[in-house]
Amino acid sequence: GASNVSQLAAAVTQSALILHKYPPPITSIEALLLDDRFLNRFLLYFSSYERRTLAQVCMKWRDILYRSPRYWSGLFPTLQCRELRQIPSCDRVKLYNSLIRRGFHALALVGASDEDALDVVHSFPLASKHIHSLSLRCSSISDRGLEALLDHLQSLFELELAGCNEVTEAGLWACLTPRIVSLSLADCINIADEAVGAVAQLLPSLYEFSLQAYHVTDAALGYFSPKQSHSLSILRLQSCWELTNHGIVNIVHSLPHLTVLSLSGCSKLTDDGVELIAENLQKLRALDLSWCPRITDASLEYIACDLNQLEELTLDRCVHITDIGVGYISTMLSLTALFLRWCSQVRDFGLQHLCSMRNLQVLSLAGCPLLTSSGLSSLIQLRHLQELELTNCPGASHELFDYLKEHLPRCLIIE
Repeated sequence: GASNVSQLAAAVTQSALILHKYPPPITSIEALLLDDRFLNRFLLYFSSYERRTLAQVCMKWRDILYRSPRYWSGLFPTLQCRELRQIPSCDRVKLYNSLIRRGFHALALVGASDEDALDVVHSFPLASKHIHSLSLRCSSISDRGLEALLDHLQSLFELELAGCNEVTEAGLWACLTPRIVSLSLADCINIADEAVGAVAQLLPSLYEFSLQAYHVTDAALGYFSPKQSHSLSILRLQSCWELTNHGIVNIVHSLPHLTVLSLSGCSKLTDDGVELIAENLQKLRALDLSWCPRITDASLEYIACDLNQLEELTLDRCVHITDIGVGYISTMLSLTALFLRWCSQVRDFGLQHLCSMRNLQVLSLAGCPLLTSSGLSSLIQLRHLQELELTNCPGASHELFDYLKEHLPRCLIIE
């Protein structure tokens, strides 16, 4: 009796409270477009990229978008330093802090000078703990500015320098910290062999290293030692024109546990170098030999025989590869992605080999001039294909694309 009455009274009181808290009805579009609950749902229908513009509609939209990191996933904030210099320092502070509010842990600076680097140090104290990845592109920053910046970023573990022509090898020796696990150096005119020495000596936990430098020699690769052998998994040496098979000897002996290797544009590499790779780097899952014009079908035989875990192979512009080499590759059951762009000797007969590769998910034959519509139509046998690139193929017609789309409905066909 009495307890039931008191429970009922409590329930009625609770209902009244709920009714009281319920927001008033929205009677206009204007009110709807400023309603928090509506906007929280509405803004989810757009991509992170589109939300950059939506945040400029009004302060209300900006505040709601800045409130939650989920709205910004997948974006990499890139600041143009020339534009940054034009705005008052108090607004720069607000901009930097908004990066943290949006959950960003990465920062790219384009056209940065030493003064810009020092401004980040002074105006962005939160960067010290929250920025994990830094990219400096086309910047005049010197060793001094780089050292100040890296000294400030105490949680940094990824660094990219691209087109930073004032940074020297001495600067890298001075500022690289053992926390860094991913390092990319590209188009920095003063970076050569000694830089690799600094990397090998100072970064014992390095997992990923990308280097694009025209004047790096085989001697640089002699700096790697078994100290790196267990941590370094991804090595990209792109357009290192002076590297020869002697450099490959150093790689395979010092870094036997590599899983990803790119030698794209290392134009002195020959079949002998590829044989060394195939015999010694058994854990490779991805290999990029694009723009290596001395490679022939013999290399593909070595790869097919020994690299049993290889999932991705890139052979763009390897102009001596023929249908025989494609035949070797077609025996590789582990391969899921194959890139043969501008391999000018591959013919329809080679495609017949490819059709036996039932696990292939990504295939590029862009720019292969000898393939006919008839040969390309046989690719419908590759039922698991998710992406097929056929740009600049003279043998590809509108009728062919329609035929492929009909028979490979789940495949993205790039025309």
